[in-house]
Parts: sequence; structure tokens; C-alpha cells
Amino acid sequence: MSIMTLWQPILVSAVLTFIAGSVIWMAMPWHKKDWSRTADEEAVRSALRGLAPGQYNIPHCDDPSEFSSPEIVQKCKDGPVAFITVLPSGAPNMTPQMLMMFGYNLFIAILCAYFVSRTAPVDADYMDVFRISSAIAFIAYGVAFVQESVWFGRPWSSTLKTFLDAAIYAGVTGGVFGWLA
Repeated sequence: MSIMTLWQPILVSAVLTFIAGSVIWMAMPWHKKDWSRTADEEAVRSALRGLAPGQYNIPHCDDPSEFSSPEIVQKCKDGPVAFITVLPSGAPNMTPQMLMMFGYNLFIAILCAYFVSRTAPVDADYMDVFRISSAIAFIAYGVAFVQESVWFGRPWSSTLKTFLDAAIYAGVTGGVFGWLA
């Protein structure tokens, strides 16, 4: 089986996974409480105003050896300890993110096609293709978020919900590949 012969499941799974993600994030309730409001949002907004888009941490150390200094130890003890992502200011425009997400779905579909083309025979049945492509899709869509919980304090409940999303995306991807490959 050649990866070039899998263009149809690549495109169809990317489109259907994009639609599934849109439904999950716009209509389903499970991600609605992933973020919380700060106690004084206006004070936090004021304190962060002027930061260039990027990633920040508080307290910040340029050298990891600084984490053992009494000043940084005290700052960590007093809190807050935070990882902050600042986006560009301006009215929300979801078009660039949606295009990037579709590109990501396409990339994952191409990865699935690569693994299917290298491991499944030309006459592979539905379940063989489904297993390969859904496993790759689940890993690609979900597993990386574990690092976010381990290192950056992302709530484990959010990561588990992302696993649910990943299982849905994997089912869609595996189903399309099993059907069209």
C-alpha cells in the first residue's frame, strides 16, 4: 500500500475530525470549566498589560541553579507560581487558529497514512487499518497533554477530557481509514 493511494482517507478524516473538534469545543459541555476566572480580573489584566505575546513564568529564573536561592524559594513559597501565555491583543479572530487546526488534522492524517502504508498489506481488512490509524491518531491528539499536567500544572481533569476528545478523533480517523483505505 502506498501513502499516495491514501489521499482520500487523509482528506476525509482531516475534514471530519475538524468538524468533530468544532462540535466538541462549541457544543459539548465537558471543556466549559477548564479555565477559571481570577479573583480580580481587572487587576490581573492591568498587571499583564504591555507584555508582548509569548510565554512567561513567575517566578522567573534564567539559570535553573537560581531555584535553590533563598529569594526564589521564598517567592515560590509565597506564590503565586504561574505559567502564563499572552496572546496578541485585539478582537478575537478564530480564522487563523481554525486554519492551523485543520492543518494539524491534515498532518495527523498524513502520519496515519504513513503508518498504514508501511504496516498494512494492500488487502488489509477494515479492523487492521482501523487499529493502526486510530492508535496513531489517539497518540497524536492526546498523549502530549500528559507533559502539560506533569510539568506545567495543567489540571489532570483537563488532560483526561483531552483523552476523551482524542478517542473521538481517533475513532473518526480510524473509521475513515478503515472504510476508504
